[in-house]
Amino acid sequence: MAWNQPGNNGQDRDPWGSSNNQGGNSGGNKGGREQGPPDLDDIFRKLSKKLGGLGGGKQSDNNGQRGGGSGGKLVGIVAVAAVVIWAASGFYTIKEAERGVVTRFGKFSHLVEPGLNWKPTFIDQVRAVNVEAVRELAASGVMLTSDENVVRVEMNVQYRVTDPERYLYAVTSADDSLRQATDSALRGVIGRSTMDRILTEGRTVVRSETQRELDETIRPYNMGITLLDVNFQAARPPEEVKASFDDAIAARENREQYVREAEAYSNEVQPRANGQAQRILEEARAYKERTVLEAQGEVARFALLLPEYKAAPQITKERLYIESMERVLSHTRKVLVNDRGNSLMVLPLDQLMRGGQASGNQGGQKNTNLMKLPSSGNTANNDDSSSYSPSSIMDQRRANALRNDTQRAGRE
Repeated sequence: MAWNQPGNNGQDRDPWGSSNNQGGNSGGNKGGREQGPPDLDDIFRKLSKKLGGLGGGKQSDNNGQRGGGSGGKLVGIVAVAAVVIWAASGFYTIKEAERGVVTRFGKFSHLVEPGLNWKPTFIDQVRAVNVEAVRELAASGVMLTSDENVVRVEMNVQYRVTDPERYLYAVTSADDSLRQATDSALRGVIGRSTMDRILTEGRTVVRSETQRELDETIRPYNMGITLLDVNFQAARPPEEVKASFDDAIAARENREQYVREAEAYSNEVQPRANGQAQRILEEARAYKERTVLEAQGEVARFALLLPEYKAAPQITKERLYIESMERVLSHTRKVLVNDRGNSLMVLPLDQLMRGGQASGNQGGQKNTNLMKLPSSGNTANNDDSSSYSPSSIMDQRRANALRNDTQRAGRE
């Protein structure tokens, strides 16, 4: 029913619990004063009594009625539900690549491993830190070189978190501290280098020096990070002079190309020249040894010839003359001329030797006092080979010379 509906055993209650006794007394109290709004003190007093009743005790109302103890059970249920919710809210999961940093009332407590973990809510706080991911930090800016030029440099730093506690609490912000240290180290290295060196062959040196200085800078802070690599990405001159620098770089690259081509040519030609020089030296040594040996052989031959010359000077002279003419005429064309008759007869010895070779195959042989043409067993097709033996001619000449000497001695 409505809160102001009459009834309820003659008691009408308003929302504040006050009674409205207008039932049987309404006619007798017509001349009395009308009821005003409820007193605030009474309202607060009654509200405090009701709240006290929720604590579990029995209290009497204005009519002496006593209430039940259902309020205590409600409080217990609410308390148990709050504990369950608080306990359930403490479960959390750390991923495989992460480590959990636990702080208790704001102070570092311990590290937790990957998996399902639990923490007391409102007491412990957990921050997950990835310790396996490779992080990157870019640094760039316009910097002044040692030769008072301006160059724009870009660099990339790769690092990994190795100590989550130091990474979170050693400094205010490890990433920001690393960025400032990188910028400082890079500007220091660029300030000690010339612009040409930075733009060309000195890039590797600038990278290594920057990494070394950066590592020395962050080591005392022990920020829990480890540098993996420092990449020197780009170095560009100002846009106003970029075209001139591009031409200078192109010319330098062409010079390097020509130098490499010259070195390749040198590596190809020098071994060949060394081989030729070595061959010439070996030929010279061989010629020297051959000449010495030939001279020694001539000396030995003349030493053996001297006793024979002393014994028979004329015969020895004749023999030496014949041997010399044999050596001289052995490689020249020879023509036999007979001018005893009225007509001049010319005999080409080359043709005669070829004819003698052909007749030698039939068993014929032709002998003269001046030369001997032996038959050869070779075929007529070998026209270029010699058909006579110089040693046979020498033997015949020596025999004729000895016969003439003998006849001359007999006449004397």
